[in-house]
Parts: sequence; structure tokens; C-alpha cells
Amino acid sequence: MKKNIFYLGLIAIAMTAASCSKDDNTVTPVDTMPEGTADVTINETDANYADYKTNWCNYAAAVSSRLKSDAETLYKAWNEGLNGGEAYQTTFKEVRGAYSSPNSCIEQIIDGCIDISNEVGESKIGDPRDKWENKKYTEAVYAVESWYSFHSIQDYANNIRSIQNAFNCTYKGVHGSHSIAAYLNAHGQSQLTSQVNSAITTAINSIEGMAAPFRSHIGNPSVLTAIDACNNLKNVLKTLKAKVESFEGEAELKAIVADYVDVVVLPTYKDLRDANSALHLAVQNLAAHPTNATFEAAATAWMAARQPWEMSEAFLFGPVDELGLDPNMDSWPLDQDAIKNVLASGDFSGLDWEGDFDEENEGIAEAQSIRGFHTLEFLLFKNGQPRRIEN
Repeated sequence: MKKNIFYLGLIAIAMTAASCSKDDNTVTPVDTMPEGTADVTINETDANYADYKTNWCNYAAAVSSRLKSDAETLYKAWNEGLNGGEAYQTTFKEVRGAYSSPNSCIEQIIDGCIDISNEVGESKIGDPRDKWENKKYTEAVYAVESWYSFHSIQDYANNIRSIQNAFNCTYKGVHGSHSIAAYLNAHGQSQLTSQVNSAITTAINSIEGMAAPFRSHIGNPSVLTAIDACNNLKNVLKTLKAKVESFEGEAELKAIVADYVDVVVLPTYKDLRDANSALHLAVQNLAAHPTNATFEAAATAWMAARQPWEMSEAFLFGPVDELGLDPNMDSWPLDQDAIKNVLASGDFSGLDWEGDFDEENEGIAEAQSIRGFHTLEFLLFKNGQPRRIEN
């Protein structure tokens, strides 16, 4: 998840205003949510399909088209070439570019794992919880990623599985011969392997043990357990990273990097490409034939496409970062007012931007806040269910 910094302030203002009115695009009503309430049923009052049906499904198709293109670009950059140069897999395997040694590549792998464990614990789960504890109930709900689909817990658990895959060099039942875990075991550090894998398992189990859906149970004690587990995982991974400088054996270390790319990164991104191609077909069918059944099929395809993305978040480096593909595909929070303007106008040109990516560029940030997985989620889901043509 790439937080859209430019819009955080704007949406915070919008949420503050929303908490005062049942008629705005908000959750209702914050003054009935006593401090410490664990289980609150929250009803959305957002844009309705019936109010924008002329452009609704065409907007969804425009978003899914760009998701498909971004996923193709990402896979191609790793597998074939980046910006007219060599494939990023070659840069990484051959220790070129920003990488000075195989050790630096392995540090990059672990840094990606540290980053996502921290993001899940401190931002994705921790930020809504902090807002809740400060009685900012509406803001807390709006801070929950994937809250339209009630898919948050699955997303967060898959984020941690991306760490599991990176550390053990495994994906969908395929295991690489060389991994960070195997290196530790072969060099008398099997206890650290066990610590990392135990922390990963505990984090996954704690996240999946949170009361569901997360957006309706932010105050539940199970949330604190998940935050603690993610923080513990982050600390164990930092201990692991501190060991990497002492890793020896260039050929062995390069084999770890090569298997990581071949077994984990490329297959994950291939699945992302293929799933987003299928998602676009489902949304095109929705646009051509808007029915409850085609809404449901598109929502199912969205969930399938979401899985490989969330399982790639332990390696948000290289092309996904350099080309701005993370915020293109996964910016959060959204600018819901801008989304409604697109729905009203049917003008989809604002979804695109040109030139080199610059995360400080407000024009790029504006485009990214009205496209990607979460805009499509907004268009396909309501209260955790596929939208229906009458709402």
C-alpha cells in the first residue's frame, strides 16, 4: 500500500466534516460509538450505482485497464527490460546498479520484509487503532485499507506471507534450493531460522485471529495482539539483517538471490499480470452487461487479483518503486470526491500522468488517487458484498 501523502490532509479534513453529518460520504454516526466499544456495525452512505449508472461500469473498466497495463509493465521490467535497459532480474542477480555485493542484495530482500512488517503493524492495523483509541471513530474506519470489500484481514495476512516466501524462497508449493533460511541452517544458525519462521507464523495467525471485518471491530483486543506480533516480527527481522554483513561465500549468496528472483518474484508478478488480465475481462463484461451477476463476477476477480499483489509487498523495490507502479495500483486513501466527479463527468483522462515518476508531484498524486485496486474496490463492493445494480 502506498499512502497518498498529498491527500491525507485533504481526506482528514473531509472526514472531520463528515463526522458532523449523516448526509455526507461517511460512516454513521460517530456519537453513538462509546469509547472502548469493540464491535460496532457501520453502514456506508457513499455513492450509489443508480445515481451514476451511465458512467459507473465504464469507469470501472478504465481503472481495470490501467491495472492490467501496470501489472504487465511490472512483470516485463523484471523479466525483459527496464527503461530500455536490461531486465531487473539480471541487475539483481548479477549484483549491478545500486548493489555492491551479494550481501547488499540479501539486505535488500530483508529490508523489504522489515518494511512490510512495520507497515502492517504500525500503519495498516496500528493507525486505525490509534485513531479509535483517540475517539476518532470515523477517521479510524476510513484509515482501514480494503474496507469496502471487508478484505482487510486477508490482505494483511498475505502481506506477511510475502515475508514467509522471501525468507524461505517458496511460492505456491515450489521451494528454491537456496534461501536465506537454508543458509542460516547450513551455517549453524538454525535457531535464528526458527525464530523468524515462528514470528512469521505468529503474525499470520494473530492477523487472521482478529475479529472480522476489521473496520467494524477496530476496538477489539485481538487487534492489539496482531500489532504486537507484527512488531515482534519486525524486530526479529532486524536481528537477521544485522547478521548479513558476516555472510560469506559469493557463489552461495548469489544462488540465494537467483532463486529468490526465479522462485518468488517472477512467479508472483506473473500471477499478478495474469490475474489482472482476467480482472479486466470480467470488468469489461460488467460494462457491457451490467447485472448483479456480472458485478459479482468482477468482485470475485478483484479478490483473485488482489492476492498476488499483497503477496508481492515484501519486494516493493526496483521497477515497482522507480516507475511509480505501487501508488498507481495501490494508493490509499482515495479521494472520494474526485471519484464522484469522474463518475458524474465520464472523463477518465485524469487517471493518467506523464513523465518520470516523482512522489512529490501533486498532479501525479491526484491521478493515482482515482485509479488502482482501491478505486475499483469502491466501484465493485458495498458493505463487504458485490454491489447490485439497484444501489
